[in-house]
Amino acid sequence: MGAAVCAVFAMTSCKSKESAYKKAYEKAKAQQETVVNTTPVTTQPTTPVAVTPTAPVTTTPAADYSNVQVRTEAVSLVNGAPLKAYSVVIGSFSVQSNATALSTTLSGKGYTPRVVKAVVNGADWYRVIATSYDTKAEAAQSRAALEGQYPGAWLLYKK
Repeated sequence: MGAAVCAVFAMTSCKSKESAYKKAYEKAKAQQETVVNTTPVTTQPTTPVAVTPTAPVTTTPAADYSNVQVRTEAVSLVNGAPLKAYSVVIGSFSVQSNATALSTTLSGKGYTPRVVKAVVNGADWYRVIATSYDTKAEAAQSRAALEGQYPGAWLLYKK
């Protein structure tokens, strides 16, 4: 009986304390801030540069969008404007209210968002569409512009 009590006491006394982890984290954070704040900044003298105006450069996007992947799904419109053939999806949610919230955010940024419902492997998914176009090229250009703000944006072709 005494051996069992000692074994239980020994096992419980070996646990790490949360405060020890917190102290170690705060110490590491303080060291990191010290390194960042004490790193010398060197500047080189600047020399004035004469800038001559040039004609504006216009670039045309590549016309070949054949390598852009497109996912084909049968979707039904939940809210928003009607879909065109190609759409840029910036979010997929299993809960409709989450999709609606992102759609509202997009509306505030000047987009005309849409929420569509897709059934994937028997489960309902709500896709948030930022833009919709008739051509794959237009949709690919829009996706490229949106990817900086919405990484993982993808193209949807409506069945």
